[in-house]
Amino acid sequence: MHKDSAKSDANAKRLSIFSVHVHPDGSRIATGGLDAKIRIWSTKPILNPASEASGRPPKSLCTLTMHTGPVLVVRWAHSGRWLASGSDDEIVMIWDLDPNARGKVWGSDEVNVEGWKPLKRLPGHESDVTDVAWAPGDRYLASVGLDSQVIIWCGYTLERLRKLDQHQGFVKGVCWDPVGEFLATQSDDRSVKIWRTTDWSLEAEVTKPFEDSPGSTFFRRLSWSPDGAHITASNATNNQGFVFIAAVITRNSWTSEISLVGHENTVEVAAYNPHIFLRNMNEKVSTSNICSVVALGADDRSVSVWQTKSARPLIVAKEVFERQIMDLSWSWDGLTLYAASSDGTIAVFNFDPEEMEGIAPHSVQEHYLTKFGFTPAPIPEGYSHVSTKEPSSSSQQQSQSSDFSQPSGGGERINVLVAKRSNKKRANLTTQFNKIPSASTSTSINGIASPSGSAAPISKRTNSLNSFPPPSEQPFDTPNTWSRHADVSMEIDVPIDSLDTPASPIHGRSGKRKASELDLPDDGKQVKTRTLGGDRIRDHVVAKEISHHATTRGGVEGVGAWEGQEGPRLPVPPLLTVLSTVVEESDEILEVRNPEDDGSTEVMFIAGKQTQWLDYLPSPAIGVRATLSFCAVAMLDGTVNVYSSTGRRFMPSLALGAPAAFMEAIKNALLIITTTGQLYSWDIKKQTSFFPPLSVAPLLSSPNHTITATSIRPNGVPIINCSNGVVYSYDPALLTWVKLSERWWSEGSDAWQNRSRNSTIQSGHRGVMSSVEGSISGTPDESLPDKIRPTWWSTALTLGHLETRLNATKLLDSPQEYKQALLLYAKKIADENFRAKAEELIKELYGPIYCRPGREDTWASTVAGLPKRDLLKDVLSIFTRSKTLTKLGMDWQDVLKKASNDE
Repeated sequence: MHKDSAKSDANAKRLSIFSVHVHPDGSRIATGGLDAKIRIWSTKPILNPASEASGRPPKSLCTLTMHTGPVLVVRWAHSGRWLASGSDDEIVMIWDLDPNARGKVWGSDEVNVEGWKPLKRLPGHESDVTDVAWAPGDRYLASVGLDSQVIIWCGYTLERLRKLDQHQGFVKGVCWDPVGEFLATQSDDRSVKIWRTTDWSLEAEVTKPFEDSPGSTFFRRLSWSPDGAHITASNATNNQGFVFIAAVITRNSWTSEISLVGHENTVEVAAYNPHIFLRNMNEKVSTSNICSVVALGADDRSVSVWQTKSARPLIVAKEVFERQIMDLSWSWDGLTLYAASSDGTIAVFNFDPEEMEGIAPHSVQEHYLTKFGFTPAPIPEGYSHVSTKEPSSSSQQQSQSSDFSQPSGGGERINVLVAKRSNKKRANLTTQFNKIPSASTSTSINGIASPSGSAAPISKRTNSLNSFPPPSEQPFDTPNTWSRHADVSMEIDVPIDSLDTPASPIHGRSGKRKASELDLPDDGKQVKTRTLGGDRIRDHVVAKEISHHATTRGGVEGVGAWEGQEGPRLPVPPLLTVLSTVVEESDEILEVRNPEDDGSTEVMFIAGKQTQWLDYLPSPAIGVRATLSFCAVAMLDGTVNVYSSTGRRFMPSLALGAPAAFMEAIKNALLIITTTGQLYSWDIKKQTSFFPPLSVAPLLSSPNHTITATSIRPNGVPIINCSNGVVYSYDPALLTWVKLSERWWSEGSDAWQNRSRNSTIQSGHRGVMSSVEGSISGTPDESLPDKIRPTWWSTALTLGHLETRLNATKLLDSPQEYKQALLLYAKKIADENFRAKAEELIKELYGPIYCRPGREDTWASTVAGLPKRDLLKDVLSIFTRSKTLTKLGMDWQDVLKKASNDE
C-alpha cells in the first residue's frame, strides 16, 4: 500500500473504497469510496518509486466532493474526456476538467493540484447507483442501481434515452458488448439479462449458474471479453451453492458451460484485459487462435488472473487485502491491474510484456470485431466520430512507469463534436457554470440537445495539437483537445434561428406532440395547432410575499375565517406572487401567479418557453404539485383543483373547508393536510380516496409538537415527520397511526444508519425507509460519557429496530428495503444464537407444511410483493453460514427443496 505524503496521519482510520478505474492514457486513476468523495491520483508515483520519493508529480491530484452519499462507482469515458460517477445519493454525475478549480478543498487541508468540475447531474434512479458503463465509442452510458432499473443515457447529449425495468431485484453490474450489439446486466434476482441495443428489447436471460448464488454481495460486476465472444459474470455457484465460481457465458447461445473455480468465497467482480491475445503469434488472427485474459476479485480477499486457453489461473494473489475486493481495472496497455478493497486500500499488479504472452495491439481487436457485421445506431445529428492515426507501435509496449506524457495503444475511435454549418448569422454562446446542469435541462443546438455547460464558450476552437495533459506536465490551462491517443479539435457553429426551435423532441416527453408542430391536412396547407394560451411567451415575475389582508376575493378575509373550527392549528403557507413546481421526470413547469391587486390568479402549464394551457382561479393559490399523471392547485379558500396534463379538470373542485397546510404528490397519489389538521389521500387515476379523511391530532398531543415534513407513497400511505423525532404513518388495515421510526433507536441499535455508517452501506440499499431514518438521524456526541446500559441493551434495541423496520417497509411498499431489513435481522438472530426466534421466522416465511403457494387462502404467500419462500431461501443461506444455526438452516433447506420438487 502506498502512503500518500500529501495527507496527514491524524486520522488513521481508512474508509472503504468501492471503485477504481484507470484513465485511458494511463496517467491517472479515479477512486470512489465511503467518504462520498472521488479522488483522482497520478499513476506515475504509484508505479515509479523514484517519482514517489521526489513528489513530482504529486500522487493526489484532485478530490471531488459534490456527491452527498458514498461513491459506489467511477468510470472514465473511452475518449478520456469525461468521468462518470454513481453514488447512493441516487445521482449519476459527469465530470469535466476545469483548470480554474485548483486550490484548497473547502473544509479540509487538502489541495487540488488539478481541477475537475461537475459537468452534468443525471437524476433518474430512485435508489443507490451501483454501476455505470460507457458503450464502445462512448455512444451510450448505462447506469444501474438498487431501484432495479437500468437507464440508458446518450453519450453525447447526456439525455436519458430509455429505462429498462424487467429486473426483479437490485441491479449490481453492467457491461457493454465491445461490438456494440448488446448490453448485459446482472441482478440480485439471480439472472444476467442481455439487451439488444437496436431496440432495447430483451435478447436473453441467463439464470442457471446463479440459482443458488447468495444475495449478500455488494456488487455483481461482470465483464465482456474484448473479442465479444464471452461474458464473465460474478457471484455464481456450483454444487447447489457450495462452490463459488465465476460463470463464463457464451455469445449467441447465451449458455454457461464454463466455470472459473477456485475462490473460497463469493466472486464480487470480473474484469477482462482490454487486449485480445493470440494463442500462436505466428498464425493469423482467427477465432480459433484468439483467447482473452480476465481478472477476478472475491470476498476471500484474493485476486486471480485467468487466460481462457488454460484451465488454471496465471496467478493467484491471496489475502492481498484485509477485506473483500470491490473493483478491478486494467490499464489500456493491458500490463497493469488495479484492485480496490473495502479495507480502504488499492493494490497494483504490474506485469512484464513477457508475462502477458501473445498480447496483440488494439488494432487487431478493431479489425476482428468487424467480422460481426454490426452497424451501430447513428449518432445524434451534428456529432461525428473521427478516426486518427496512432503513434508508432513501439509506444504500445512502453512501460507506464517510465513516461506518462506519451499515449499507449493503437487504433482508437475518438468522439468529436461537429455541428452542421449554416450560412445564416452565427452567434457565440457563453454558458454560465454557476449552477450544475441537470439531465432534465438542455440547450437546443440545430434541433438537437447539447449538454448544458459542455463547452464554454461554444465557438470555434483552435486546431493546435495537444494531448491530454499528463500530471507531470500539467499546464493548468484548458486543453484544446480531449483524446485518448491522438489530437482532436471541436468546432460548433450555431445558427441564431435554431436556438428557439420548440419542435425539438427533447423539450417534452417522448411521444407527446408539441403545440408548435405543424399538421398537414388534405388540402396541403399548413395549419398550426392551437393550445389555450399557446401564443403567450413566459415572462419573468419576481416572487415575493403578499400580505393576507390584501386578499379578499372568493369570500376569504385573511386566515381568520377558520379560527372557529375545532382541531389542531397548522400554519397557512405564505401567499406568494409566484408558485411553481417542475413535473417529475421532465422539464415541464406548473406555475401559478397571484396578483398583488384585485386581478385574477392565473395557472399556467409551461414546456420550454411556450404555454401549453392556462386557467384562472377565483381565489389565490397557496400550493401547487405536478406529476406525469396530474397537476393540482390548492387555494386559500380551501378548494383544490385537479387537472390532467392537457389542462382538463377531470375531477370536481374539492372543497375541504380549510386551506392546505401541506400538499404532496407522487405518481397517481395526492396528499393534503389542511390547517385544521384533516388529512386526505386520493388516488387521482381511479378518482377515489385511499382511506376516509382522518385527523392528525393524535400526532400533536403535546403543544410543542409540530409537523416538520410530509410525503406520500404511490400506494397512498402518508409519511409525517414530527418535531419530537418520530416519523408516523397511517395503516389503513389497522385503522390507526403507526410509528415508522424514531430517534430512540439511535440510543443503541447497531442497525441505525448514523450510528454505524458502514453497516448501512453494507446492507446495500438506500430507499424510502433509509430516507425516513436519515431525516431524523443525528450523529451521537462522542464527547459525552457513555451511559451505563443494561447487558442486553444493544441487542434488544437492534432487534426491536429491525422488527420495526420490517413492519414499516411492508406498509410503505418498499420490497427491496424489506428484504434488506429481513436479511440483517436474520444475521443478527444467527449471531446471537436466538434459535426460537429463528424457528418462528422460518415457519412464518415457509407457511403451513401442507401449503402450496397460490392454492391456500388462509396464508399469504407473499410479503411486500416478494414470495416468502424465496426470501426464506436467502434467510436459510445466512443461517447455514453462521456458527450457531448451521444445522437448523440445512434441515429447513432440505424441507424447502423437497417442497419445491413436489410443486
